[in-house]
Amino acid sequence: MTKLSVNINKIATLRNARGGNVPNLLKTAKDIERFGGQGITIHPRPDERHITYKDAHDLTAIITTEFNIEGNPIPKFIDLVLATKPDQVTLVPDAITNITSNAGWNTIENSSFLTEVISEFKRNNIRTSIFVDPEKSMIEGAKKTGTDRIELYTEAYAKNYTIDKDKAIQPYIAAAEVALANNLEINAGHDLSLNNIEFFSKNIPGLLEVSIGHALICESLYLGMENVVQMYLRKLGVRHESL
Repeated sequence: MTKLSVNINKIATLRNARGGNVPNLLKTAKDIERFGGQGITIHPRPDERHITYKDAHDLTAIITTEFNIEGNPIPKFIDLVLATKPDQVTLVPDAITNITSNAGWNTIENSSFLTEVISEFKRNNIRTSIFVDPEKSMIEGAKKTGTDRIELYTEAYAKNYTIDKDKAIQPYIAAAEVALANNLEINAGHDLSLNNIEFFSKNIPGLLEVSIGHALICESLYLGMENVVQMYLRKLGVRHESL
């Protein structure tokens, strides 16, 4: 079964636009869990332009599903992860100036660095995942770092889905097969939406988790968050008591 982890960065962006605590990030996280969400994802950046480091600490105390923290493992981020001990840490090579993530790791060039960081997290019993493009060499490089999982960067799939969905998904099927052959577990995320998630999840072998934020929050403006969370669960084939 593929789990749905909801990225709540955009809730923090909206809150920060006016200051104060509206919308309430912690209440939103709890509501998402109540609606059936199976995890909460955050991606704090050094400038704290959406999720703050304080948010990460506050969320640690209330999340009862799975807590996933994404980010570039600079020293400040590493310290945050070791202090909060989430269920999963996803390493993303985003530059400080990036609006959003735009590439996976070069796991060959960064092998020593990633291995060192991952070893530290695993010593603290934190599951690790590396954000990668759907390329055989990058997945094989990820295996050598000792990571538990990879997260497939799905922007290319989402971009090409409406043009030729069968062609768009082929690199991801191949990538998943390489990951499974190397005993790596598989997550996916970036630009997945209600429009394209079902086809993706049904065709990717071994897909354990998807992390969805921007699309889910945008869709919720029209359809309501509780409804949208449960729409995703249905498309993922997840049974929830309130569905």
